[in-house]
Amino acid sequence: MTDARAHAEPIACGDRMTVYYDGSCPLCTAEIGHYRKLDTAGAVTFADVSSAAGDPGPDLARTDAMARFHVRTPDGRLLSGAAAFAALWRAMPGPWRVLGQLAGWRPVTVVLEGVYRAFLPVRPALSRAFGRFRGRPAAAPTDTGTPAGRRSG
Repeated sequence: MTDARAHAEPIACGDRMTVYYDGSCPLCTAEIGHYRKLDTAGAVTFADVSSAAGDPGPDLARTDAMARFHVRTPDGRLLSGAAAFAALWRAMPGPWRVLGQLAGWRPVTVVLEGVYRAFLPVRPALSRAFGRFRGRPAAAPTDTGTPAGRRSG
C-alpha cells in the first residue's frame, strides 16, 4: 500500500492535480461529484480507477488506488490518505483552500490520517447504505474479483 510520502521518482502531470477514485463506490462518486462542482478553475483531473481502463500509472497499483484515496500533484508527487485530501482541498476555492492549509499542518494531518484509517474498514458498509439511499444498486464485481460493495477502502 502506498502512503503519504512522495515516491522516489515523481511522475509529472502538467499543471493539474490528478485525483484517483473508486467510481464503483456510490459514496466516493458522490464526494467526487461535489469536488467536480467546486473545481471551477479546472485545476483537477478526476480519474476513475474502478475499471481495467483506469490505469493510475506505474507507481500506483490499481488495487491500492481502489483501497485508499490518492492524488498526484502537478509536480508528480503521489499522496494518499489525509495528505491527499489536504492537497485536494488546497486546490479548491474558498473555505476548502483554508481547510486544506490547516489539514496540511503536520499535527492536523496525523490526526486526520488516524480518523481516515478508522473510516476505511466501515467504508464498504457506508457505501452500500448510501447507494441504497440514492437508489443506486451495488456495482457488479470488477476484474479484481472483489465485489464493489466489499472493498476495504
